[in-house]
Amino acid sequence: MFVVVEMVDTVRIPPWNFHRQLNDAIAEELNKKLANKVVYNVGLCICLYDITKLEDSYIFPGDGASHTKVHFRYVVFHPFLDEILVGKIKYCSQEGVHVSLGFFDDILIPPESLQQPAKFDEAEQVWVWEYETDEGAHDLYMDQGEEIRFRVVDELFLDTSPTGPTTDPEAPANSRTGSAAPQPAAPAAADDSSNKKESPYTLMASISEPGLGLLSWWSN
Repeated sequence: MFVVVEMVDTVRIPPWNFHRQLNDAIAEELNKKLANKVVYNVGLCICLYDITKLEDSYIFPGDGASHTKVHFRYVVFHPFLDEILVGKIKYCSQEGVHVSLGFFDDILIPPESLQQPAKFDEAEQVWVWEYETDEGAHDLYMDQGEEIRFRVVDELFLDTSPTGPTTDPEAPANSRTGSAAPQPAAPAAADDSSNKKESPYTLMASISEPGLGLLSWWSN
């Protein structure tokens, strides 16, 4: 679930931190920059593990801070595929069951990866496993807050770094006045979709095999 990743970065130490030990100041700056952040194709950064090498520090003209190239190792949350984890159901939706580990919430179990047959209860807003027995079907509800065991089957990284404004084609000038012709306003729905927050790191999971699902299902 957790791995130690080797990284290299140039760390800027402001002058008011020069009285501190260099290692302590660098460790604080690295944790400020990386802790609880997702690094693309690496995972969710948790905390600094250790510093392996410090290169020479430099002070550049016009900037009183020191700049040091640092080689270090960082603890990262990055489960391997097919790893079995235990979390809690955060909520259910038509998209599937959303699971949280407490420090990481972007885990989704899609409907096709649930124990089958499964149905979504619109009134209760929960997924239900229609468990077949000799006495007939029993509805097993996947309620919010229940502990659930799942298998990691896929991971999705999304580059959410800021991008510059989109360049629109230059508006045609009015032939008489030379001014640009007014353009129709963009639909509000397009703005809403572009402002929708997307997760930089999502895990896709499955419970469609014996032993997986709510812990209470298999406790006996």
